[in-house]
Amino acid sequence: MRIRLTSVFVDDQAKALRFYTEILGFAVKHDVPMGGEHRWLTVTSADEPDGTELLLEPAGHPAVKPYRDALVQDGIPLAQFAVDDVHAEYERLRALGVRFTQEPLEMGPVTTAVLDDTCGNLIQIATLPG
Repeated sequence: MRIRLTSVFVDDQAKALRFYTEILGFAVKHDVPMGGEHRWLTVTSADEPDGTELLLEPAGHPAVKPYRDALVQDGIPLAQFAVDDVHAEYERLRALGVRFTQEPLEMGPVTTAVLDDTCGNLIQIATLPG
C-alpha cells in the first residue's frame, strides 16, 4: 500500500496554485476542469514528479471552515512537507513574503517551522533525521 494522493482544502484554487508552485516550488501534475469554477488540480514535488500528489481541493464543504479555523486557532498544521534544511527554507520563504507562525524550532533530531499558505491552512516544514 502506498499513499498516492492527499489533499489540502483551499479557499481559492488559482491563488493556491500560485502559492504552491511559484512560492513553494511544487509542479503541476493535473489541472482538469471539473465544470464551473472548480478543477481537479494536483501538484507534486518538482524533484519527484511521479511521487505523491497534493490535491488543491476547493474548501466548499460546510465542515471545512470550522475544522480549518479550529486548527489555525490552535496553531496546528494541516500538513507537513519535508525539506533538506528548515533554516535555509525559512529564510528563502521569508524573503518571498511568506508569513510564519512558528520560526525554526529544534525538537531533538527534528527541526520544524510553520507557515501560513495564504489559502486557509498552516503548513509545517520539517527536516527529519536521515
